[in-house]
Amino acid sequence: MLPVDEIRLNFNPESLRVLNAVLAFLMFGIALDTKVADFKRVMKMPVAMAVGIAAQFVVLPAVTFGLTLLLQPGPSIALGMILVACCPPGNISNILTHRAKGNVALSVSMTAISNALSIVLMPLNFAFWAGIHPTASTLFRSISLDPLEMAGHIVVIIALPFLLGIAVSEKLPTIAERFKKPARILSFVCLIGFILAAIAGNRAYFLEYVGLVLLAVVLHDALAFGTGYVCARLCGLSDYDRRAVSIEVGIRNAGLGLVLIFSFFDGLGGMAVVAGVWGFWDIIAGLALAGWWSKKPVELSASKTGQV
Repeated sequence: MLPVDEIRLNFNPESLRVLNAVLAFLMFGIALDTKVADFKRVMKMPVAMAVGIAAQFVVLPAVTFGLTLLLQPGPSIALGMILVACCPPGNISNILTHRAKGNVALSVSMTAISNALSIVLMPLNFAFWAGIHPTASTLFRSISLDPLEMAGHIVVIIALPFLLGIAVSEKLPTIAERFKKPARILSFVCLIGFILAAIAGNRAYFLEYVGLVLLAVVLHDALAFGTGYVCARLCGLSDYDRRAVSIEVGIRNAGLGLVLIFSFFDGLGGMAVVAGVWGFWDIIAGLALAGWWSKKPVELSASKTGQV
């Protein structure tokens, strides 16, 4: 068996272009459910929003870095874990927050703000943590990743469709209302389909190496949900807000991670296996957590964030 750091998973260029289009459509679907008012709502719950953003872009990457030092996985696996931690949330977090009886308004606002910030913060965050990693930094430097090039790619598949979706939501609300749910479901199904296709096309590698990453992914995912919850609790947010922040921080857009891995890392083995396994486990864990919370009484009184 070849070391996981030496294998390259295959995903043909045509399929990658389609996956890019699917992700762009996913972002467009998220934006159809977003309005300028969602950004204005941030002013009414600044503490909750600040806690959620800091947990995603500061605390989670740092916690992930610590986890890789503790587990000491192969360099490419460590890079995959760091990349996933730096990804923005997906719109399934809003659905799960609703099921968990959490603050959906906060979740939607966090998704919108986080995806906008990720255009700049994701490549910089990844370059920083990967660059200082004691074992993965050598592999990272050998790839010669240009954070600006990655940011440009993220602009095309996140920023532009996101802005277009908001424009449709604001200017053509009737059309947006009619198509936002079908667009969200279709894009999500297509994304899962392409993750399955990536795994099926490289099933021998996934079956061979999944044992190396499964424990790391399970622990990492639990820490992601826990990071959101602990940060929210330490900052005095209500249970209503804590549920939203926990799910928002726990749910990462692993599909975006896969696109970047195939686009900039030549399908590097450990990274691709981590992102592929995360894409499914994250949904399973999120559904389980939301289902458990849905059966628990929630504190409905407003927190000191000034929620509405």
